[in-house]
Amino acid sequence: MKVMPLQKRNISDSRIVLGCMGFGGEWNKESITEEHILQAEKAIDAAQSIGITMFDHADIYTNGKAEKVFGELLKKRPKLRDEIVIQSKCGIRFADEKGPQRYDFSKDYIIKSVDGILSRLHTDYLDLLLLHRPDPLMEPEVVAEAFTELIQKGKVREFGVSNMSAAQVKLLNTYTPQPMIVNQLELNLKHNAFVESGVLVNQESGSKVNFSDGILEYSRLENIQIQAWSPLAKGMYSGRKLDHLTDADLKTIELVGKMAEQKETTKEAIVLGWLMKHPSMIQPVIGTTNPDRIKRCADAVLQAEEMTREEWYSLFTSARGQKMP
Repeated sequence: MKVMPLQKRNISDSRIVLGCMGFGGEWNKESITEEHILQAEKAIDAAQSIGITMFDHADIYTNGKAEKVFGELLKKRPKLRDEIVIQSKCGIRFADEKGPQRYDFSKDYIIKSVDGILSRLHTDYLDLLLLHRPDPLMEPEVVAEAFTELIQKGKVREFGVSNMSAAQVKLLNTYTPQPMIVNQLELNLKHNAFVESGVLVNQESGSKVNFSDGILEYSRLENIQIQAWSPLAKGMYSGRKLDHLTDADLKTIELVGKMAEQKETTKEAIVLGWLMKHPSMIQPVIGTTNPDRIKRCADAVLQAEEMTREEWYSLFTSARGQKMP
């Protein structure tokens, strides 16, 4: 049976990741509350109940409160740390007295960010650290220095990136002491340029597709885990009311519903199953704190395995709004 790159590396066999961006309440500077901690605990328990053992953070999520809430749970349940894989991200700096919102891959900032992450999470190490968004001023030699120090001090075990092209990952891998083993990108049935870019090779319409060439192919060759943020397309196909829907959106919503009913499963499982059917072994990062919605994703692995080529193409063709070229 084909397995994920992270599983090949003996890091995680969790086919789905729980994204923790919603932990900690609003994006403000108010203190975390017992209610926030209880909400997170229920979400984590729901995730573990369906086999999710990997959790995704970023130092900026709810202004650091997401990690603080998670850290309080690790203090409360110390055995939990050994049962799970934790990744976090750094590199985005919000506007402050020094400048506008910006990205920072300087050595000092990376190391300072990791120290803050570990402090908030109440853990000695991260299983994975991702660079959150490409920094145009990135010096790969400097990133390598930061990563080397973090490895030597036992603060981070593995590294990856988010929202980067294949060329950017190649550049980092030329200098860093360990290869980037994760690339987290926005991928879903609506945001399907990752499929379109391959379908429309050598066609004029392909020039309008906004997806960096070769990411999936390079990742498969180099055993890099592709993770998908917003894999449920903000709930578009599973019941959330959104404005400005196209005819293609409406028809796809209807198709997802019909498939879920026929297969006696959930709409979430169909949408995730479509994504996970792709041979890149995409690992969705679901970003919800709702225990019921988390549990509705439980059947996604089975749906990915059982989805036929015809069903997969039916969903893709419907979502793209026109027949295949």
